[in-house]
Amino acid sequence: MSKIAVMTDSNSGITQIEAKEMGITVLPMPFIIDGKTYYEDISLTQEEFYEKLAQNADVSTSQPSVEDVLKYWDKALEDADELVYIPMSSGLSGSCSTAQMLSKDYNGRVQVVDNQRISVTQRQSAMDAMELAGRGMNAAQIKELLEQEKMQSSIYIMLDTLTYLKKGGRITPAAAALGTALRLKPVLQIQGEKLDAFTIARTKKQGVAKMINAMETDIKERFGGMENMDHIHIEVAHTANEEAAKEFEEELREHFGVKNEIICNPLSLSVSCHIGPGALAVACSKAIPE
Repeated sequence: MSKIAVMTDSNSGITQIEAKEMGITVLPMPFIIDGKTYYEDISLTQEEFYEKLAQNADVSTSQPSVEDVLKYWDKALEDADELVYIPMSSGLSGSCSTAQMLSKDYNGRVQVVDNQRISVTQRQSAMDAMELAGRGMNAAQIKELLEQEKMQSSIYIMLDTLTYLKKGGRITPAAAALGTALRLKPVLQIQGEKLDAFTIARTKKQGVAKMINAMETDIKERFGGMENMDHIHIEVAHTANEEAAKEFEEELREHFGVKNEIICNPLSLSVSCHIGPGALAVACSKAIPE
C-alpha cells in the first residue's frame, strides 16, 4: 500500500503546530503588507495581521511562489509515495490552477484537489484526506472522492463592518456609508467557488438567526435532513471575534443538537483582509461516505 502525504495551505486555519500533531503539512500563504512579504503563521500572526489592518496598512494577498510550492512538495515526497494537495478554492485564488499545472511534472505522484473549500471546510477536507488514506485509498482515489463531494459544504459569514468591502471595491462608497449609517450587517455566503452576497440584517442577533435558518435549510434540503446530524460537521469561524464565536458555537450546538466536536477557528486571513475584524461565520460539511 502506498504511503500518502496530505498537504493543504494556511487558508485551512490549521496552524503549523496543529499540522505536526495531525501529520499534515501546511503551506503558509504570503501576504504583501506595505510592500513587505509576510507568511501566515510563520512571520505573521493573527494579532499582527489585525493590528496592521487597524493601522490602515496596504494589505494584499498573493499566491505561494512556484519555488515554495515545489519545495514543500519535494520535502513531503521524501517520506511518501504520493501527495494529496488541497489548496484554497479555485474560485477565490489562482493558486489552485498553478498547482494543477505544476503537478503535471510529477507523473501522478501529486494529486491537486479542487474541491472549492476554504477555512474550516478546507480543514475538514484535509482531515478527510487523512482518513481516506488510512482506509487504503491512493492519492488519485482521494482526489476523485473529495472533488465528487465538493458541493457538500456551505458557509455563511456575517460582517461587522463595511469598511473593507468598500476598500476592496466590492461595494460603492455611497452604499458603504448608507449601510454604516443604518448599522446594517451584511451576510455573505460561500457555496463552492465564490464569496457572494446572501442577505442583510439590521442587528447582530438578527444576522445570527438568519445564518442559523439558512444552515438549517441547507441541512434539510442538501445534506440529508436534521435526523442526519451525526454525519454532518458543523463548524464556526470568526475574524478576531473569539468570544462571540464561542457563544455562537453553543447556540448552534443547542439548536442543531450537535453531539460531535464543533471546530471553532479564525477565518482564513485571505478572506479576512476583504471583510475585516468582528465577523462571525457558520459552516457545515457533510461527512465523507463510509
